[in-house]
Amino acid sequence: MHWTSSQGWHTNIHGIFAMPSFGLFRYPRLAWLIFVALLIAADQLAKAYFASTIPLGSGVEVTNWFNLVHILNTGAAFSILADAGGWQRYFFIVIASLVVLGVTFASLMRRADPFERKVGALVVAGGGGNLIDRLQSGAVVDFLDVHWRGLHWPAFNLADVFVVAAVLAWLLLSLKVQYQSKSKRLLQEAEP
Repeated sequence: MHWTSSQGWHTNIHGIFAMPSFGLFRYPRLAWLIFVALLIAADQLAKAYFASTIPLGSGVEVTNWFNLVHILNTGAAFSILADAGGWQRYFFIVIASLVVLGVTFASLMRRADPFERKVGALVVAGGGGNLIDRLQSGAVVDFLDVHWRGLHWPAFNLADVFVVAAVLAWLLLSLKVQYQSKSKRLLQEAEP
């Protein structure tokens, strides 16, 4: 439970100051939308930059383990279904649209935990960035290439980074919740 003091600061149930209530902090849904828009813009600008500066199918060595490349991926993660004959474009557009709309709804329409809302923003920005590519050209522009001794991880982009970061954050959150509930249960069992 939160209260707002006369100075405009939110306090929680324990009386600890949490966050000033000015600017975008008063409008978490608007802040969420702006955050998503900024992430999508960063993804689209990076893709446009690398697509215009690196010829398709080639790359620029940055370090001995990292290249900037220009690749079009018609498939999903790891180029799954890339050679499926074209039907996969519409399949991935439908799936991405459902995910983006569902997570947007969950993040904006219900009382979401701030951490979950931020993780949802990463999912929406990642899914939305790649959805834009699929709608425009039928393929996703990938430009990041990590490799080691001739073994290349499939090329990826910022949208992919956003989605992976969200999955890792959700995984860590679920592990934390499991650990906390297990600790609480053990403490309750230890009480006489």
